[in-house]
Amino acid sequence: MENRMTAAKIEEFHAKLIEDEKSEATIAKYLRDLGTFFAFVGKEAVTKETAVRYKEYLKEQYKPASVNSMLAAMNRFFREMGWMECVVKALKIQREAFRPKERELSKEEYFRLLEAAKQKQNIRLYLLMQTLCSTGIRVGELPFITVEAVRCGRATVSLKGKTRTVLLSNALRRELNHYIKERSLKSGSIFITKSGRPMDRSNILHEMKALCDEAGVERRKVFPHNLRHLFACLFYQREKDICRLADLLGHSNINTTRIYTCVSGDEQERQIERLGLVVEEHKKTA
Repeated sequence: MENRMTAAKIEEFHAKLIEDEKSEATIAKYLRDLGTFFAFVGKEAVTKETAVRYKEYLKEQYKPASVNSMLAAMNRFFREMGWMECVVKALKIQREAFRPKERELSKEEYFRLLEAAKQKQNIRLYLLMQTLCSTGIRVGELPFITVEAVRCGRATVSLKGKTRTVLLSNALRRELNHYIKERSLKSGSIFITKSGRPMDRSNILHEMKALCDEAGVERRKVFPHNLRHLFACLFYQREKDICRLADLLGHSNINTTRIYTCVSGDEQERQIERLGLVVEEHKKTA
């Protein structure tokens, strides 16, 4: 089958993504990944064979998760164009049993980041990190933490056709109310830039990374989404209620929630050791 990506088809695909309420970042990634596919294809006709060759090419260049992400964009385009015969299967990836220690932000490291923000007198970031970590919301949901939400103790988050309620603890409300009064905020989002716009992921990431040296925390551990991970891990460790955690995180599929309940490799080793299934006849003495 001979097909070429024309400006009209790109626009049609773009329009469909907007209609489906995909975020700007998601749309940009889909179009970027699609461009990579067509750069690989060149002047060749788009067939199942070329799609499979592209998949093999990606396997040589990228990690499995990245390959599947790029294939998702290509397959989505194929489906929108009606080219169902060109769709390829994603790679099968076994879920990791534990989170790599180098990626795991501890509660102690979180508090050191808070202290560093306070020392830098960046109170906005100081409270923003506490808001993300104590609610488990996504960074993209932060604009829904408004003056009105703080007053009533709950925020209504509406994104991608889904609506859920996020509870704000009394302790968080007290801190945010003090911030609201100091900044003379009357309504709308609390965490805003000087121009009055809600802070975005890039703003937040940049400010968080600036705390790393002073806090003594590795940069690769410091990003907004890891605060959501920390909330999920601590909640599950304490409550052991994965269904309730799924509700709090806004997951419709509990398998997604399982990713957030992974313990570190060190903790898993300790859990296995505590089973006591090895007879140690040569145990070292202190």
